[in-house]
Amino acid sequence: MHMHQSKEIAVIVGSASPELGKKICEHLGIAATASEVITFSEGNTFVRVLENVRGKDTYIIQGVNHPVDRNFMELLFWVDALKLASARQVTAVIPFFSYAKGDKKDEPRVSIRARVCLDALEAVGADRVLTMDLHSPQIQGFFRKPVDHLFARTAIVNHFEPMFKNGDWVVASADVGYGKNAFKFGQELNVPVVIGNKLRKDHTENAQIWNIVGDVKDKNMLIVDDIIFTGGSLIAMAQAAKAQGAKDIYAAVTHGVLTQGAQKKLSESVIKEIVVTDTVEYRYEEFGPKIKTVSVAPLFAEAISRIHNNESISALFPV
Repeated sequence: MHMHQSKEIAVIVGSASPELGKKICEHLGIAATASEVITFSEGNTFVRVLENVRGKDTYIIQGVNHPVDRNFMELLFWVDALKLASARQVTAVIPFFSYAKGDKKDEPRVSIRARVCLDALEAVGADRVLTMDLHSPQIQGFFRKPVDHLFARTAIVNHFEPMFKNGDWVVASADVGYGKNAFKFGQELNVPVVIGNKLRKDHTENAQIWNIVGDVKDKNMLIVDDIIFTGGSLIAMAQAAKAQGAKDIYAAVTHGVLTQGAQKKLSESVIKEIVVTDTVEYRYEEFGPKIKTVSVAPLFAEAISRIHNNESISALFPV
């Protein structure tokens, strides 16, 4: 990738995203800036940038996945360390932002956690945020600085496009909330879209799918979503589709969190293949053969290059 050297760039890789961070640097054709993270015996976190970043355009790549709070505190410390080291600009690159689910006060006496986190990032001096497939896009409005929001759709579409040449396909969303995104997948893959109507009674994470809006009989299906925790929604949706005569069922999800037990449930399910991206590196358990990973490192590298060169990021996503 071509980097103009008008202003120098430095990329720091945090401890939540070592593999993705390394790949992003490879795509940019630069070495990650030397740095270290130490967790002291009593549990506190210490970060240090080991090279001069004065006047540089800096990017800290640090997902907010398990252990969520520890990784978020580390991100704050990195931003602070870079600001205090006189970096010209600090971009927090957050491949997966777990607290994106805490975006509203929809029950009494709760915290709006996404806003608290973004207030904290702003307080330590982050100049911008680069993230992917936020669970709630309105979170961008919680931050007074620029937020660049990437979509894994491109990487997922590239993976599935060859398969779509054969047979009758539909794209499906396991709930109405993700419907708009499903329609964009449908546009890019040039197939119809169906929506599952999900009934979720409480916080227990056991979703029940009870009806599918649209025709799935004798069609192959690609279910798309932004996050997979237990896999419950995907499996219920797939079962409902099978009951209505669907043929092969695949799933594609940006953030493969996959909590304890999810892997087993998915491998025993009617879903043929589940594709996730590499935004989340923590594994509660190893992925089995049904779960494939596609990399979003090229997208992040391209976005970083464009921010660095003052070019458009929205141009990456034509639909």
